[in-house]
Amino acid sequence: MLDLIGVPPTLLFGQLLVGLINGSFYAMMSLGVAIIFGMLRIGNFVHGAQYMLGAFGAWYLLRLPELFPGLGLPSIGYWWALVIVPLVVAVIGALMERIFIRRVYDLDHAYGLLLTVGLAMAIEGAFNVYYGAAGQMYSVPDTLKGGINLGFMFLPTYRAWVIVAAIVVCFGTWYTVERTKLGSYLRAATENPDLVRAFGINVPRLLMLTYAFGVGLAGFAGVMAAPIYQVSPQMGQGIIITIFAVVVIGGMGSIFGAIVSGLMLGVIEGLTKVFYPQASSTVIFVIMALVLIFRPAGLFGKETTSHSVADVSSGRSGSFLENGRLWLAIFTIGGGVLPFVIYPVMGMKILVLALFALAYNLIFGYVGLLAFGHAAFYGASAYVTAHAAAAWGLPTELCILMGVAVATAIGALFGWLAIRRQGLYFAMITLALAQIIYFYAIQAPWTHGEDGIQSVPRGTLFGVIDLSNTLNMYYVTLVVFLVGFAFVYRIVHSPFGQTLKSIRENEPRAISLGYSTDRFKLIAFTLSAMLSGVAG
Repeated sequence: MLDLIGVPPTLLFGQLLVGLINGSFYAMMSLGVAIIFGMLRIGNFVHGAQYMLGAFGAWYLLRLPELFPGLGLPSIGYWWALVIVPLVVAVIGALMERIFIRRVYDLDHAYGLLLTVGLAMAIEGAFNVYYGAAGQMYSVPDTLKGGINLGFMFLPTYRAWVIVAAIVVCFGTWYTVERTKLGSYLRAATENPDLVRAFGINVPRLLMLTYAFGVGLAGFAGVMAAPIYQVSPQMGQGIIITIFAVVVIGGMGSIFGAIVSGLMLGVIEGLTKVFYPQASSTVIFVIMALVLIFRPAGLFGKETTSHSVADVSSGRSGSFLENGRLWLAIFTIGGGVLPFVIYPVMGMKILVLALFALAYNLIFGYVGLLAFGHAAFYGASAYVTAHAAAAWGLPTELCILMGVAVATAIGALFGWLAIRRQGLYFAMITLALAQIIYFYAIQAPWTHGEDGIQSVPRGTLFGVIDLSNTLNMYYVTLVVFLVGFAFVYRIVHSPFGQTLKSIRENEPRAISLGYSTDRFKLIAFTLSAMLSGVAG
């Protein structure tokens, strides 16, 4: 039957095996993220770095004699690493929780996300400086080498072990959290800490141990991944975005949902590689977008509430920091002098990124929505503008307008899909949609993949300004930045901007006053996407 549809049985079952292995890691990693979010309401984006620490921990233990030749230390193999490394990673996680994480428990989800993203970048950056991009090899333990010939495919013993061990660990954890007295203490400590304290239980310590346990699961997954994937500082970067997509599909905080969704999506990803390989990188994110449109809380999740984002705008109204005319004058004078102090191309990059930051601050700083998709608007505009100029030879003004129009249209679509959700759900929807744009960009022939579009002509603006002259190009960029700054300042100090601030501070009250908050947020999101497109 498989041969009739043009799929060799060995290919199909081979990809199913790969998908099941990936699904096993998705389930283990998602389980840790779901526990931490379900109990602590923290979106633990440092989970990928902790997974990487687990893999490196196993690699270090195996090479102790080489790393410390004068101490006579023995080499510690895979089986002991499965016990030691998760405990060490859990201790590191406990220290992180005590020093950093517990400081954001009572704040909006956005602060936890930003904190853990920063921790992940610090950890991965430190390993990247020392080891570079090259991966380290970790061999399969001798007891798990070889495989079983099933007739229709060859099943490596180690991969079978990974699947079985992952299922046992996942469902054992689910049973502990959902069906034991310890699990009931954990749930009670997060839902009503004052009542739990009344029974003499140390709630902060319980929360620290919860975070450490979730992190330990990431370390365990890292040890199991070491013989399959290369041990490298970047190994956690790619998987963490997929893991959050899996958790959102299953339902944020749903432990059972994380397990089932992880295994299921791994298999779906494997089947996609057989029937439509081009979509294998995006299928999970497409499923995530569809699930959240029709079931916003995820397949197994429940509706959650989100705290209001505190006022992150600096200064008070009328203060020096809020004087837009003064800052416009400072930027005009400073920008005019800048190309004579630094290289003009560097000055252009500063202005472009500053405009991009203005665009992002409009949606996060003034509306309180943490969006992870703005790179899609920035990049889509840049690609369209470059392609229109390099391939079609259109006038510069038209190329720019096309790029901005595409970014605005994508922003309106993203906003329409995501704006009904808040907190982590909103952030993850925008991230998933941006990943779809990213994978399209690196696969589409007209974007030239990872090489990008080269030799883009700058052209002439309005038939007068020669943009091939670097200084002319810089001053045009400066004018665009100043117009963008004035535009954002005018928005946030208009009645529309005051409404956005009221939505950020107290959305239910804004609704009670008759404002259509979703419409205001969608307009703000679209304007932010448009400005990101201008920067792109």
